[in-house]
Formats: sequence, structure tokens, C-alpha cells
Amino acid sequence: MRAAEQAAMAAGTSEWELMQRAGRGAAHWVARMAAGRAVTVLCGPGNNGGDGYVIAEELRRQGNHVRVVAPLDPGTATARIAAEAYQGERQEMATRLGDPVVVDCLFGYGLSREVSGEFAKLLELLGITDCFKIAIDAPSSVESDTGKLLGPMVEYDLTLALGAWKQAHFLMPASAHMGALRCVPIGLAIDEGVSVESQRPRIAAPSTDDHKYRRGLLAIIAGAMPGAPLLAAEAAMRAGAGYVKLLSNHSHPDAPAELVVTEQVNEALDDARNSALLFGPGAGRDEAARDILVQVLERRLPTVLDADALHLLDPDMLEGGDVTKLCITPHEGELARLCDAFGVTADSKLDRARGLHDVTGLTVLAKGPDTILVGDGATRFFPRGSSWLSVAGTGDVLAGIVASRLAGHGDPLRACEEGEWLHHEAARLASPAFTAGDLARAVKPAMASFL
Repeated sequence: MRAAEQAAMAAGTSEWELMQRAGRGAAHWVARMAAGRAVTVLCGPGNNGGDGYVIAEELRRQGNHVRVVAPLDPGTATARIAAEAYQGERQEMATRLGDPVVVDCLFGYGLSREVSGEFAKLLELLGITDCFKIAIDAPSSVESDTGKLLGPMVEYDLTLALGAWKQAHFLMPASAHMGALRCVPIGLAIDEGVSVESQRPRIAAPSTDDHKYRRGLLAIIAGAMPGAPLLAAEAAMRAGAGYVKLLSNHSHPDAPAELVVTEQVNEALDDARNSALLFGPGAGRDEAARDILVQVLERRLPTVLDADALHLLDPDMLEGGDVTKLCITPHEGELARLCDAFGVTADSKLDRARGLHDVTGLTVLAKGPDTILVGDGATRFFPRGSSWLSVAGTGDVLAGIVASRLAGHGDPLRACEEGEWLHHEAARLASPAFTAGDLARAVKPAMASFL
């Protein structure tokens, strides 16, 4: 954002013009939410506060009753221009926020220290007030690059990103408190760099001359526990692969008829028709599982590693594999274990995922309520998924979906991105309180929405 703003100003656009664009664009959303009702705007001393004065003046001109609460005078030249342009009511502090809509413009992106004093009191007051709460750019107690909380956190109804998304809009714990998210364009040319908002993929239907092997043979290798790989297989069969085979020494009387189950694990691993492999769900963590993992990596096929495989993986094993063809799907605990194994030291989930990719070359899909995909030099962030995904087995379903997509085209980064979107859509279609089995079966109608 700073680079984009500087480039715009170097090209002749003033900072005041940018502030007016941001404030007026945000005011459009605030006016829609207010629907003629009174609005209080909380303004800080920086340019985010300046945005607030522009919002307040725009609403006042449109006929809304507006007041500004600003504990400090503007501290930047552009914010002072905005404050002078505002013709409405202003007060330094409030003991109550009685208006139906309150807009938080205390601090925007770039906050790096704890919010304290009068500003903390205002946020605490906002938190206990029954009103429609709107955060401008980012909530005022959030570090915009990390999602870390730096003061009292409010449950917002709407957050309006100005100019471009910030990483915190997609990262926990901050994003859980932001309500609905909308981006207000202000005419900046944003260089996305290493941070990219994932775009909804388009999945092509099979070609007219495709057959099951051309669409991809996925081999799922089971281990100590039969349930998890079967869940993965159920999802994989519905996510596009032409042929899904479960390699298992267990009997699976509940396996669907369409799923091929074979006890000839070694022979099936060596099948030249295999397009991709999945290992880890229900694998166990004993020497037998370790041996299978080594064999899987030695095949040097496009492969998804999940669950128990992530507790077994170590640097020596990767020497036998092709990291350009491997993707891993860890939750936060598994991600921390992998970072220990590969010597990655980092505090946040984002930095751990990036560090692990940098050290290993693996494509990393760090799953959770704030899923992060790191690979090919970029980090992709996703819209929030359904909170109903917080149930046992949904990670196995995700692994199956990703592996199925991988079998079709062999690109780990693309498979992870497609898999995450399918996973979210399946959760939406499965309706509340679903099980992992319900989720796996919802992959089929989810696929239809991406064709």
C-alpha cells in the first residue's frame, strides 16, 4: 500500500485526493448500512482519522446526523485538511456511543504498538455498545501484516479495506472479529508481490476423448487405521480423478462399490499408470508407516502428504523425493512439528508456512480457519470458510480432494488451490452440523459450481 500510494503521488495524485477517494468510497458503504440513521465516527490522529473526517463530512452532506469523536487533534498535514473540511459536530471524548452506527477510524494499517489510553477506552466502550460497528481499513487494534491483536478487540459487523486487502483480513485471530469484508477501490495500481488473494478457480470438464487413466489414477495408501483413508477416498472419487484405488491390508466391507480396494500394496505402488499418491490419513506413526512413507517418496510421483505422514517426515526422507511434486496439508500442530523437524523458527502461522516452504521447497497448504497456501514464490490467502468444518475428519476429506485434483493435472499448487475452494463449497452445500462423511458426499455438487 505504501509503495502504491507513493507511486500515485509521484505521478501527480496528491495524498489529499487519495484520502478523498478512500473516504467517499467508504462513506458509500456506511450510508447504505446507516439507511438514514445517525452515525458516530471515531477519528484518530493519523491518516486513518483523516479518512474518518472525510466519511463524516460526506455523510453530513447527504443528510445523516453525524458526530466525530477524536481524542487528539490530527497529527498529519493531510488529516488536518480533512478535519478542517468537516463542518459537523466534534467532541474529544464520549462516555457513551448512542448512535445506531459507529465507524472506527482510530488507526489503520501500519499499527505496530499496543493501543492504550483514551483510544483503548473508546474501543472498550465500542465493544459493549449495541450498534452497527464498521471498521475502516482494519480494526484499530490489529497489526495489519500479521493479524495480531494489539489492544481491546471489538466484534465488528463490517470491515472496509481501503485500496487493497491487507494480510490481517485473512489471518486469525483478527479476521474472526471483522464481520463481513469489502474492499473499496481508490485507483491505486497494487503490486501484489508475495501476497495474493486466491481467485475462485475454473475446473474444466473432461475432454471428449478422455478415459479413466487420462483423467488420473490416484492411489491412496492406507495404514494402521482404516477410517481416515476411506474418507479421503470418498472425497477423491467425487473431485475429478478418473480412478481412485485404496491400497489397504484391512478389509473394508463398508467401502463403496466404485472404490477399488487392493491388498497388493507394493505391486499397486509400482503400477506405471499411477498419476498421484496420497499417504498419511490413518497411517500410524510406527516403523511400518515410516517404511511406506520412504517408498512413497521414492516413486517421485505427484503426492499429497497429510496427517501421520507429517509426523514422520524428516529432511533425510526428502532426499529420496521430488519436492517440486509434493504438497503437504498440515494443521497448526502438524505445521509446528514440521518446523521443529526442519529447523524453522517463527512465531506466526504465516511465517512458519513461508519458512517451511523456503527450507524444503514443498508446496504448503497450512489449513485451518485461516488457510494459507505457500508455493511458487507467493502466498495465497482464502476467504473464510464455514466454521462447521471444525469437526473430525474434514482434513482427511481435504486431502482426498487435493490428491484427486493432483491426479488430474500434476500441479501441486493448483491442486491445493482448487482443493481448498472445493472444500469450502462442499461445506456450504452440506448445511450445518455435517459429518466428514456428509462433507465428502457434498464434493460432487460442489464440483458442479466450478465447471
